[in-house]
Amino acid sequence: MPWFVYILRCADGTLYTGITPDVEARLEAHRKGTGARYTRGRSPLTLAYCEETPGRSEALKREWALKRLSRSAKLALCEAWERVNMTLA
Repeated sequence: MPWFVYILRCADGTLYTGITPDVEARLEAHRKGTGARYTRGRSPLTLAYCEETPGRSEALKREWALKRLSRSAKLALCEAWERVNMTLA
């Protein structure tokens, strides 16, 4: 079962990184305020990056790696992902 690593862009400009097996459901939970405590009160939230992994273990490892990146590196990753997804839409 695939798991996903995602980055949310919060209204205050901060970034939140997490993992989930269902991106849409998790994004909805964040938007309702039932997701992570960090994202409560930081709406609106937008999906800035998403990456599929083979399983939960790989997702956790990738999440850890993304959290270690500098803010500028995370923003560059998000911008590249957004450009690709705009092209595909």
